[in-house]
Amino acid sequence: MIEARALSKRFQDKKRGEIRAVDNVSFTCQPGKIYGLLGANGAGKTTTLRMLATILEPTDGTAIVAATTSSSSPKKSVLMSAPFHATALYPRLTSQEMVEYFGRLNGLDEATLKKRVDDIFNRLDMNGFRDRRCDKLSTGMKQKTSIARTLVHDLRS
Repeated sequence: MIEARALSKRFQDKKRGEIRAVDNVSFTCQPGKIYGLLGANGAGKTTTLRMLATILEPTDGTAIVAATTSSSSPKKSVLMSAPFHATALYPRLTSQEMVEYFGRLNGLDEATLKKRVDDIFNRLDMNGFRDRRCDKLSTGMKQKTSIARTLVHDLRS
């Protein structure tokens, strides 16, 4: 489970003074569900995710991921996957090669990897472009590839 309780993060800027990057955010994400964090540029999405991953310590509030709280183990990074608008796909790899590469990076054996890739490509309706190079994909196809890359090593999804 992931939970944010009254999560806030403030930064000091020499010219602008105090900047509230995240202000009193609360939400709960249940296991086995997929959630999205949406908002305009500068709304605090990345800062919130960094607090959940314990990369940043909250100014106020508590971030809880899998029973690890931001206050009980700051600086202890929590494994999380999150796709962002900038997909950072390797342009010369196909969509399938990209997803397989990240599965291997995360230690999946070949049999599990093949099953996971086939399942994800079916569920996300990606079979029509699985052999197309990432630099030739539309924005939506790139986003799906990025999501697939994020999901491939999570055996719960």
